[in-house]
Amino acid sequence: MHTPSPQTPTRSVAGNVIRGSLGNLIEWYDWYAYAAFSIYFASVFFPSGNQTAQLLNTAGIFAVGFLVRPIGGWLFGRYADRFGRRAALTVSVTLMGIGSLSIALLPGYDRIGALAPILLVAARLLQGLSLGGEYGTSATYLSEVATPHRRGFYSSFQYVTLTSGQLLALGVQIVLQQLLTSAQMHAWGWRIAFVIGAAAAVTVMWLRRTMDESENFKQAAAANTDNTERGSLRLLLSYPRQCLTVMGLTLGGTIAFYTFTTYMQKFMINTAGLPKEQVAWINFAALLLFVCLQPVFGALSDRIGRRPLLIAFGVTATLGTVPLLSAVAQAQSALPAFGLMMLGLIIVSGYTSINAVVKAELFPAPIRALGVGLPYALTVAIFGGS
Repeated sequence: MHTPSPQTPTRSVAGNVIRGSLGNLIEWYDWYAYAAFSIYFASVFFPSGNQTAQLLNTAGIFAVGFLVRPIGGWLFGRYADRFGRRAALTVSVTLMGIGSLSIALLPGYDRIGALAPILLVAARLLQGLSLGGEYGTSATYLSEVATPHRRGFYSSFQYVTLTSGQLLALGVQIVLQQLLTSAQMHAWGWRIAFVIGAAAAVTVMWLRRTMDESENFKQAAAANTDNTERGSLRLLLSYPRQCLTVMGLTLGGTIAFYTFTTYMQKFMINTAGLPKEQVAWINFAALLLFVCLQPVFGALSDRIGRRPLLIAFGVTATLGTVPLLSAVAQAQSALPAFGLMMLGLIIVSGYTSINAVVKAELFPAPIRALGVGLPYALTVAIFGGS
């Protein structure tokens, strides 16, 4: 449904993909830093007592961040369809940086009492708005600037950088664990991760300002100088089948992805009983290999099509998730836990590597960013965070 300009050189395509993807990486680093370091700052923002209760409180705030993502998907999708992908992506990474800096500087419960968790929620809501707009707009941008015969390959870099953001958060966690004592990590060490995220967001903001706007958006804007229709809910509702398709794909893919990435870390610690430091290394190694799989699966979809990969993902995830989690619960050491997690991530790759291009190809340019972003964010808000 959309084709980049044939005159666009490959080097320009690669450069735009890299600059757009770096922003995606930092956005997701900031988002996942919360999950990775919540085991350390849970006691800072909530009253002392039961550790499980503190972790549940921070996990609840993680879920709250998902609830505002549909608003972000609507606001930024509408903005991207009306005023450009580049402008929307620049604003989204700026908001994420503000949220991270706020968390880094936020006083604890012992200093400001109940105001601490309230402000933590506020910062997380800001990040949720940002990320809600990031997904749909970056998926749209990557698919639009890619050359047609390599659209699956280039679009796969959305999850390359998405997962690299989580990988970077885990890497920072591992480094800090080596440099600081457990007491220092709980007291103030975790704040370093959010300072890093805020500083990186400022850098990426300037990089995104130098990206080329996609030709698809330029053509859509030129064809319709009155932009009140572009990015409108009224126009979006004229594509009900496409919206339902995005929601259906996101439902299965989101649950599977968060099960084997974000939730797996806590599952290995609380259920399998593996040490925190060991679990961090398991997650780091598995996610590193998962990143490498994305362009491989994306390139494969350019050869054999998207449908076979999606069908393979759906069947294997449905039949294999419960047995895999049951086996992880019984894992007594790092090696079998790593192998089981890796098997789950291979299954998930059938969705993650191509989901951006599959969804973007469903909509025309005037409604593409909103069409991808809003149905996705609604589904993730309901099923991903919970």
